[in-house]
Amino acid sequence: MPAPARLLVVDDHTLFRRGLTALLAAQPALQVVGEAADAGEALRRAAELQPDVILLDHHLPGVSGVDVLQNLRQAAPAARVLMLTVSEDAETLARALRQGAHGYLLKTVDSEMLVAAIERALRGQSTISPEMTDQLVSAFQALRPPAPAVATAAPAPVPADPLAQLSPREREILQEIAAGASNKEIARRLDIAETTVKIHVQHILRKLGLSSRVQAAVLLAGHGR
Repeated sequence: MPAPARLLVVDDHTLFRRGLTALLAAQPALQVVGEAADAGEALRRAAELQPDVILLDHHLPGVSGVDVLQNLRQAAPAARVLMLTVSEDAETLARALRQGAHGYLLKTVDSEMLVAAIERALRGQSTISPEMTDQLVSAFQALRPPAPAVATAAPAPVPADPLAQLSPREREILQEIAAGASNKEIARRLDIAETTVKIHVQHILRKLGLSSRVQAAVLLAGHGR
């Protein structure tokens, strides 16, 4: 049997943290190896334990979880960070994605979805709470750079559709990415090799100027595809 995935839970509410730890302890494939109630303790525990997944609340004493996210990733480079919070703010979501979060879940999430999100994070995939769909589109707007100022009063040209530069196969794969499919699942559905899917994903991200599958999904959502 493979060793259970090692988790670090970061939340300043003791009752919630302990309850979450007890819930996860019932999963044979998961093991909570540490808890932290503030950013300083989280950084120390992450560096010491090198967990596989960090469940991170946004509201921490004196600092936001998003602000400490990058430092956590430096302290435990191999760890996947899942935001688990009550914040439904679009800017918070956008900043979490920019800082490299592998998911953004509301604390109202049920246990099955939480466990599934952890398992997806371990595979390098991302999960966003369905309730955050509207904020996901707003987050896409936050990820895009502001349009340059127009020097004249003439109307600005309509920007080209960035998706137009993708091949039909790349668009097909982008749709699968937005649906949350892994490379293996995409390969099986399209009857192509997984290595071919990986190459297509790299080309898609490069053409669109993106750095992650989450940003690709956000871009597609922003274009109403």
